[in-house]
Amino acid sequence: QVQLVESGGGLVQAGGSLRLSCAASGMILSVYALGWYRQAPGKQREFVAAITSGGSTRYADSVKGRFTISRDSAKNTVYLQMNSLKPEDTAVYYCNSNSYRGDYWGQGTQVTVSS
Repeated sequence: QVQLVESGGGLVQAGGSLRLSCAASGMILSVYALGWYRQAPGKQREFVAAITSGGSTRYADSVKGRFTISRDSAKNTVYLQMNSLKPEDTAVYYCNSNSYRGDYWGQGTQVTVSS
């Protein structure tokens, strides 16, 4: 059974940093692409960043240059390093794996950026 568990969210002042983690069980993350998404109150869930099995990355324009997605295959974990955080980054952040095995989401982790 595939399970994704996010952690690392919290409250931070604008300009600060957080590192989110997405730990997987039941699947080997390095074999699949994985994405981070976020959903702010009253808004639709939106794409943030993704990493392919080959290590290629892509980012939403709104976070480019501030966020970095990476993978630790030994820990079977994907990270989202978030720097220079802004109040508009406030949201619940989710990791997602969508492949032939299925569409899996974690439970989300809250990130709140105060101004």
